[in-house]
Amino acid sequence: MRIRTIILAASLIIGAVGPLWARTSDKSAAQKPFTLVLDPGHGGKDSGCVGDISNEKTIVLNVAKMLGEMVKEAYGDSVKTVFTRNSDTFISLQERANIANRAGGDFFVSIHVNSVDKRSPGRRNITGASVYTLGLHKSENNLGVAMRENAVMELEEDFSETYQGFDPNSSESYIIFELSQDANIKQSLEMASLMQGQLTGYAGRADKDVRQAGFWVLWSTSMPSVLVELDFICNPQAERFLASKNGQKKCAEALFRAFKEYYRHHRPNAS
Repeated sequence: MRIRTIILAASLIIGAVGPLWARTSDKSAAQKPFTLVLDPGHGGKDSGCVGDISNEKTIVLNVAKMLGEMVKEAYGDSVKTVFTRNSDTFISLQERANIANRAGGDFFVSIHVNSVDKRSPGRRNITGASVYTLGLHKSENNLGVAMRENAVMELEEDFSETYQGFDPNSSESYIIFELSQDANIKQSLEMASLMQGQLTGYAGRADKDVRQAGFWVLWSTSMPSVLVELDFICNPQAERFLASKNGQKKCAEALFRAFKEYYRHHRPNAS
C-alpha cells in the first residue's frame, strides 16, 4: 500500500511538471535576475557528518556564504542569491525545496561533505569530491549516500506523512526516482560536470566522478539542481582542508568558477 501511494504521488507530480514548472519565455527569463539557490546541508540539531575536529553543518555553511559573496561581488543585481539557511538552524528537506520553488530558482546547489561508515576499514584513507544529479543510483555506494542524506527527514515529527510514506532506509521506496522523468537533467549534468572539474582541477580534490542518485531534495525542486559532496570528513587530511578557512575558500572558488562558466553559457548577453 505504501509503495502504491508513493507511485501515485510521483505520477501526479510528474503529470503536473509541464504547466506547473514551465518558464514563461526565453525573452522574459532573460530580463529577470538569475536566481541561484544555495542549500548548505544539515544545520541546528542535525550536525551531518562529524570528523575529529569539525562537522559538516559548519563547513558547508561557511562555503555557501563565501560562494554567495563571490556571486554578489561579481554579478550584483544580475544574480539573486537565495539561501535555504544562513545560520545554524534546522530546515527540513521538503522546506529546502519549498524555499527554492517559491523563489522561482534557476538553479539549486545543495552543498555537503561526505563520510563512510565507521566500520569501513578504509574510511580514514578515502578521499575525493563527487557531484550528484537526480537519477538512478547505479551502485550501492550511490544509494548509500542518498540514503544517508535523505535520512535527515527522520529528525522531523510526522515525517512519514510529510514525505508521503517514503522510507529513506528502504531501497523499495526509491522506485519514485525511477519513475521521475527529470526535465532539467541536461542543465543539471552540465553544472555537475563543471563543478566536478573545478573541485578536482582547481581545489585539488581527488576525482570521485559525477554521479546520479535519488535525493529527495533534488527531486522536489522544480529547477536544474545538483548535490555537491566536497570531500570526505572521515579522512583526517581531507578534514583539515575542509575545516580550514583556506580550504573552504578554495571549495567556494571552485564552485564559483563553475557557476561563472554555466552563467556565461546560459545568459550570454547578461551584464
